[in-house]
Amino acid sequence: MNFFQALFMGLVQALTEYLPVSSSAHIRIIGDLMIGKDPGAAFTAIIQLGTELAVILYYRRDIIRILGSWFGSLFGKEGKDLKSRLGAHNPDTQMGWFIIIGTMPILIAGLLFKDAIETTLRNLWITVSVLIVFGILLWVFDARAKQVKTMNQMTWKDALFFGVGQMLALIPGVSRSGGTITFGRAMGYTREAAVRVSFLMAIPAVFGAGILESVSAVKDVNACSAGDAAACTAIGAFPGWIPTIAATFVAFFVGYVVIIGFLKFVSTFSYKAFAIYRIGLAVVVALLLIAGVLPAIDPSVAAA
Repeated sequence: MNFFQALFMGLVQALTEYLPVSSSAHIRIIGDLMIGKDPGAAFTAIIQLGTELAVILYYRRDIIRILGSWFGSLFGKEGKDLKSRLGAHNPDTQMGWFIIIGTMPILIAGLLFKDAIETTLRNLWITVSVLIVFGILLWVFDARAKQVKTMNQMTWKDALFFGVGQMLALIPGVSRSGGTITFGRAMGYTREAAVRVSFLMAIPAVFGAGILESVSAVKDVNACSAGDAAACTAIGAFPGWIPTIAATFVAFFVGYVVIIGFLKFVSTFSYKAFAIYRIGLAVVVALLLIAGVLPAIDPSVAAA
């Protein structure tokens, strides 16, 4: 991947990360079409840091308030009893705990199934399948579920269900926002509340993955430079640090604009258009797979 291809990937990341259409699927598909191979989980995770920084900037006041309340509760500022420490008297403190609970499923699954996530689950036939399945689920739940619950009505059980939706996004094609929004709408949350939970809950998971992948990429790049063939295979189409950092900045700046537009969209319209797009994309990718234009599994991964 050259410098300009990396920048384009950053743009794709920014345009698709917050929408329920799966940014990882788009990176995987466009990578194959543009450079003939999967850009790799490491590059994908790192440029996601850019879009998450945009989320932090947009929700900075909420994040500061939640963190302040959560840390304060640990030191008993809201009461020394367990209920007070868990946010019984402060919704911001409670939201801090909910985000932690919602992060647990993706953290555990990410550690347990890391190898499968970076290899087997990046099969494009799997991507096609989950694009369709979650497109239909999003369409159905958004059309039929009530819009009655707000973030202030979230429970521990709801937080866990949101987390399961986010966990499923480890499969390219599900979409992190798509998974959490679909589960949120199924539980009766308003579109705005489901989106906000999706954004806030993604922050620790995405940053954790990005940091781990950055450390791993550094090791693999150094090992590849020393002649380790396995390490060279592991980094795939990784373009180097300067293009990757540049792509991350593109993802940040464009992503901030997309957040504003997406929030305005969901306050007025349904998710039907995104569901149709997912299904249409799946059909196109399936046809490209059948025609042999796209390989189901990246050749370098298959060879490894």
